[in-house]
Amino acid sequence: MDLSIVIPVYNEEENVQELAFEVKEALEPSGLRWECLWIDDGSTDGTWDRLLDVAQGRSSGHHRLYGLERNTGQSAALWVGFQRCRGRLIATLDGDGQNDPRDLPRLVALLDHDGYDFVQGYRATRHDSLKRRIASRIANGFRNFFTGKSVRDVGCSTRVFRRECLPYLPPFKGLHRFLPTLAMYQGFRLTEMPVRHRPRRRGIAKYGIFDRLWVGILDLFGVWWLRRRGFRCRLARAYPKQEPL
Repeated sequence: MDLSIVIPVYNEEENVQELAFEVKEALEPSGLRWECLWIDDGSTDGTWDRLLDVAQGRSSGHHRLYGLERNTGQSAALWVGFQRCRGRLIATLDGDGQNDPRDLPRLVALLDHDGYDFVQGYRATRHDSLKRRIASRIANGFRNFFTGKSVRDVGCSTRVFRRECLPYLPPFKGLHRFLPTLAMYQGFRLTEMPVRHRPRRRGIAKYGIFDRLWVGILDLFGVWWLRRRGFRCRLARAYPKQEPL
């Protein structure tokens, strides 16, 4: 399997079928062997039923579904998906349709041909309210200052990285906000690429601006601690050699 796409969803019954169609349209011409893992984060609407329609449809072999017993958060949903991926590369998208799956083949090509480990998208043109854009810029700047790593748009969920990164991503509730930063802490090579961003067409946003602000500040202390107390090591050799290093 070349590519595993992990999409966490919560109450997105109006968006998941169209997004599944777009994923198929974007990846079928690429020649990649791909799968799409949908993690239903305790939805209370018809999201699971719409996902079943996707998984039982014409492209059913590409889709796998996992439903959490209650709403646990985006980081937990991503973590569940990461543990079940079969691809050599892992991609993420938001389930609200604002990320464009057509960007994924470009990000994969950059990893395959330029030797990077992690490609983080950044939204070149934002289609959010002015208040949300300002809050995002402040949060990104504060986060980069505090963590010592410069990532232009960590809030963008369009990204692709090698599965070798997975063992170094600790499970915690703010994981989705720090994925590229945590990968860089472990010495993985990161680059950034502009990607499309679309206005939300259906449904409502699940995050409030100030909800994310206060929780994000708390998470920063945890990531700062990891930076100060973490260590980096790679196996160089083993005997007998029973598995790849």
